[in-house]
Amino acid sequence: MSPRPFIPWPDKRLQTAAAPVCEITDEIRAIWDDMVDTMEAMPGYGLAAPQIGVMLRLAVVDCSKSRGQVVRLADPEITMLGEQSFTWEEASPNLPGATAKITRPSRVAVAYTDESGARVEKKFEDLWATSVQHQIDHLNGRMFFDNLSRMKRQMLLKKAAKKG
Repeated sequence: MSPRPFIPWPDKRLQTAAAPVCEITDEIRAIWDDMVDTMEAMPGYGLAAPQIGVMLRLAVVDCSKSRGQVVRLADPEITMLGEQSFTWEEASPNLPGATAKITRPSRVAVAYTDESGARVEKKFEDLWATSVQHQIDHLNGRMFFDNLSRMKRQMLLKKAAKKG
């Protein structure tokens, strides 16, 4: 498979909720493979299908130091948010050069459909939790900067526009 191009912000697809997957097919597995290749080429910690113009609720995450620990998620739903927080400098290849420190719950449990078509639930912590939440935001038509105050979001977008 090969890396796919990112759609640029403010493409409307990045502001639109993705459609449910419902069934894991060979076509879905091929999209996941392309997503992993695209994530590794960035390099990044995760990728949601809408970022490459595929409007399905698919995501991949790999926050391991050595890589190769990819979790493939279809139709993910957060089922538990921890009380403690974790802050990370987030970014998106859809808006190059823009970053912001975002604070999210440091632990989450997520129910999702895996590669075999089974519905499973997994707990994620720290950077893994941040990346999963970031990808689910994308699936819901949200960018990382939508978690900022209105003023900070406007400043970030203005700064990004100058760079672009």
